Amino acid sequence: MATLDGVRLDRTSAQPLWAQLHADLLRRLEAGEFTRGFPAEGELREEYAVSRHTVREALRRIRAAGLVRSGRGRRSEVLATTIEQPLGGLYSMFAEVEARGMRQTSRVLSCGVTREVRAAQALGLPPQTDLFGLQRLRLADDVPLAHDCVWMPASLAGDLVGTDFTRTALYEELERHGVARPDGGYERIAAAVLDDELAELLEVDPPAAGLVIERTGTLQGSPVECRRTTVRADRYALTLSFDADGFTVGR
Repeated sequence: MATLDGVRLDRTSAQPLWAQLHADLLRRLEAGEFTRGFPAEGELREEYAVSRHTVREALRRIRAAGLVRSGRGRRSEVLATTIEQPLGGLYSMFAEVEARGMRQTSRVLSCGVTREVRAAQALGLPPQTDLFGLQRLRLADDVPLAHDCVWMPASLAGDLVGTDFTRTALYEELERHGVARPDGGYERIAAAVLDDELAELLEVDPPAAGLVIERTGTLQGSPVECRRTTVRADRYALTLSFDADGFTVGR
């Protein structure tokens, strides 16, 4: 067995050494041990008395999960691992990512006027209604975080076609174009297993868990936004506030 400050990597275990190392590094990341930077491969080989292959396999999975960012010629950096969504109010992923000191960017997959039967139905519109549709891959410090699809009536948001959404938020662009942002709505949040296409987009190894957030945004009680966001479960958490009078979630 390799021993490290009471932590044992059991060479007789059926669990591979890389998996044991991976688990221990996750434990140490969660405990906040690496405030001065993440150890280099050579340091981990020496510290755990394991091979280069063992270290690289454990690190590959940690990097793929977006927990550590590596760069040529510099020490690996520990990333903020969790984006939090408060329940019970309108929420901006852009603002949350930026508030945590990370750079939020988007890779625009499609943007234009389209028709989407299910979205039109959610908006209370006829199936053939023209909608503004935006599909993005949302990233935090260049690490994929979420796949985001949103539809709004083209009569309301059609002027947003041609907008560069690489470094801006949808609601900010609505206001910039003189369109009021949603002032209410409701969401349904469910766990899901990512399909191969989404797993590839979000750069996780399948099978992988995700959260699907379906939002209907309203303005003065009328639906104006249909959104479906699929986020990586390893980078996302839901939060709730309560007091002595209790709390209410859901409808």
